[in-house]
Amino acid sequence: MRFGILTGGGDVPGLNPCIKAAVYYATDENHEVMGIRRGWGGLLNFNPEDPETQAHNTIQLTKANTRTIDRTGGTYLHTSRTNPGKVKPKEMPDFLRKQFPAGDPEKPVDCTKHILRVLASLKLDALVAIGGDDTLSYAVKLHKEGFPIVCIPKTMDNDVFGTDYCIGFSTAVTRSVDFIHALRTPAGSHERIAVVELFGRYSGETSLISAYLAGVDRAIISEVDFDVDKLVKYLVEDRNGNPSRYAIMTISEGAKPLGGAMFMKGEADAYGHKKLGGIGEFVSIELERRSGVRSVYQQLAYLMRSGEPDALDLMVSTSYGHLATDLLLKKQPGRMVALRDGKYTTVSANIIAEGKKRVDVDELYDIDQYRPKVAHLLGKPMFLY
Repeated sequence: MRFGILTGGGDVPGLNPCIKAAVYYATDENHEVMGIRRGWGGLLNFNPEDPETQAHNTIQLTKANTRTIDRTGGTYLHTSRTNPGKVKPKEMPDFLRKQFPAGDPEKPVDCTKHILRVLASLKLDALVAIGGDDTLSYAVKLHKEGFPIVCIPKTMDNDVFGTDYCIGFSTAVTRSVDFIHALRTPAGSHERIAVVELFGRYSGETSLISAYLAGVDRAIISEVDFDVDKLVKYLVEDRNGNPSRYAIMTISEGAKPLGGAMFMKGEADAYGHKKLGGIGEFVSIELERRSGVRSVYQQLAYLMRSGEPDALDLMVSTSYGHLATDLLLKKQPGRMVALRDGKYTTVSANIIAEGKKRVDVDELYDIDQYRPKVAHLLGKPMFLY
């Protein structure tokens, strides 16, 4: 067998160990693995009639060139947010413009036929896609077109439906807790209120779990709109009641004030998402304006996904890579590897689009106090999903 592997969307720690595990397992069983560079962008920009594009967009993966990649974060294969099913005319590769003429300069074009031709020209029997909802949704599209795929869930928001755990989540929380504790130093020294903004578009799990583990005063999540006046009141009380005269809170980048909208900017990407960020700064400014108390605003952003994976992400990503390869070698495509109830398993890849994975607000969040709340701990999984 000869199969491809790619990583799409935002990078997270754990991608490289996953790639290495797949390559080592396949190689030991006398199969070949081809790496696709830059996610779906590598296939979109591959011109079967131009040999130079092969070297630019693909790489033969071996034990030799993947031997040490598990020691670092990021992705050895690079990544992009390309969606071949919705390519904006201005982003269309030059060699494809005649094959997919754009009637409307603003209307995206579906280049899936080209992707299937490229997969055939590369003589690939199957493909492993590592990514979040967006990357994996296109993998499912290819599967429905008849091309064998296996999906591996990756996102530090931990929001892919169908699995309890996605590669990158544990390290994101670990990084967040470390930085939250570090910020206690300047917040305490200057007697301020620290506002820590964390990634999380629709799911507030990183804000919730990081706040729970770091013991912050208040946590705002994407799922629950918040009252600015009430939040300011709580934070001032928290600061004044602390002998060290400071308070600290977390907030998801996708959170919204009551009656407001997400803080977005720029042009939507290939999956319809605009860049998020700034809700924490808004809270910081309003906090100072309404209370007179100085604040510290920190947007952790890419620091959450930087560096090598922690032990849990290293374990899960290695296991996912092995399990995904096993599915292909057993000729069981159309599946996503997953963790459910603490056990490794596989589910239909179609499940990705069948629901939304969000924080269980009733069980895990106090909507009045803006704090983590564990209503019942017995029987809950390790990460309280």
